[in-house]
Amino acid sequence: MHYLLKRTLLVTGATLFSSGMVYAQTPDLSDPPEIDGATVEDHGSVTLRMGLGLAESSPQYISSRYFADILNQRTEGRINVNIFPNSQLGDDVQMMEMLQTGTLDMTYPSSSPATGYVEELAVFDLPFLLPTREAAIEAMRSDAAQEMLDAFDGTGLKALAFSENGFRQLSNSVREVTSPEDVAGMDVRGLSIRTMENPVHLAIWEALGANPTPMAFGELFSAMEQGVVDGQENPWSTILTSNFYEVQDYGSETRHVYTPFIKMISERTWDSLAPEYQELVQEAALQAADYEIQLSAEYDDWAREQLEERGMQITRLDDEQIAAFQEAVQPVYDEWAPRIGEDLVAEFQQIAESSKTE
Repeated sequence: MHYLLKRTLLVTGATLFSSGMVYAQTPDLSDPPEIDGATVEDHGSVTLRMGLGLAESSPQYISSRYFADILNQRTEGRINVNIFPNSQLGDDVQMMEMLQTGTLDMTYPSSSPATGYVEELAVFDLPFLLPTREAAIEAMRSDAAQEMLDAFDGTGLKALAFSENGFRQLSNSVREVTSPEDVAGMDVRGLSIRTMENPVHLAIWEALGANPTPMAFGELFSAMEQGVVDGQENPWSTILTSNFYEVQDYGSETRHVYTPFIKMISERTWDSLAPEYQELVQEAALQAADYEIQLSAEYDDWAREQLEERGMQITRLDDEQIAAFQEAVQPVYDEWAPRIGEDLVAEFQQIAESSKTE
C-alpha cells in the first residue's frame, strides 16, 4: 500500500485532504526506508513549521513527511514538524526571508532563487551542464556542493541537504517547440516564458529569443490561465501536480537545466536546538533527501505519461534538436562561467563527462 494511504495526514493550517485524491495523482512509489537509530535524549519539546512550494502529492511533500516521521519517532514525539504545502506561506524567496527573521523554521526551496545568498549555486542553472540524473547526483554529493551548503552559514539560513527538483522541461499554450526558432517565433512573436527569479534563467531564455518573465510560482497557474505568460519550465512532476496541463497544450522534453532542492532551517531555530537535536535534524535531512531523489526518479516518466493522457502534446527532442538548443545558449556560459567560477564549472563538466563512461 502506498505510504500516503497508510496515514491520515493533517496539515496544520490547512484542511484535511482525502488520501484517495492524492493516490489518484500518485504512481506506485517506493515506501520510505525503515526508521532506525537510537532514541535521542529528552532535550525538551520542539515544534518546527516547514513551508513548501509544491502540492501534497509531490515527492517534495512525501519525503518531508518522512523527515517529520524520523524526528518524531526518534524523539518519542518530542520533535514535531507541521508542514504547509502549496506555497501557503509564500514563494521560495519569501520563505527564505522568513527563515532569516525567525518567523518560519524550515523550507525547501529550489537552488535557483537561493543564488542571491550563495552565487556559486548558479552552476546548477547553467544549461545542459548535467545531462543525466547520475551526473546530477554525483554533483550534489561532491565536496564542491558541500562547500556551497556550508557557505550559507552566517546568512540566517542553514542549508542541510541537496535533493532533486529535477530536469526542467518547457511547456506552453501557443505551439509545438522543437527548435530555438520555435521559441523565438521568427515570423511570429516569441514565447513569453515564466522563469524563476534567477538571472541565469533569464539569460537562457533571452538567448533563445523568448520573453522571460520572472514570477512567483504561486502566481503561475492564474498567469497562464489569463494569458499573462504563454508558458513555463519545470519538471514533469511539478507540471502534473500543479495541474498545468489544464492551461498548457504543448510540452517539449528539453531537459535544459537540472535543479536541486535545498532543505533549509533557520539559523535562529538551529541555534536554539540542543546539539543532539541538531545532529538528528541533519541526519534526518540527509535520509529524507535520498528518499526524495528516489521518489522523483520514479515520478518523472510516470508524470510525463499522465500529462499525455490528460491531453498535453509532448515532443521528445532527439540529439540533433538538443544540440541546436545547446549551441543557442552558449552565450550564457560566456557570460556566467567567469562569474560563477571557471574551476567550479570545469569540475561539474568533468563529473558530467565521467558519468557518460561509467
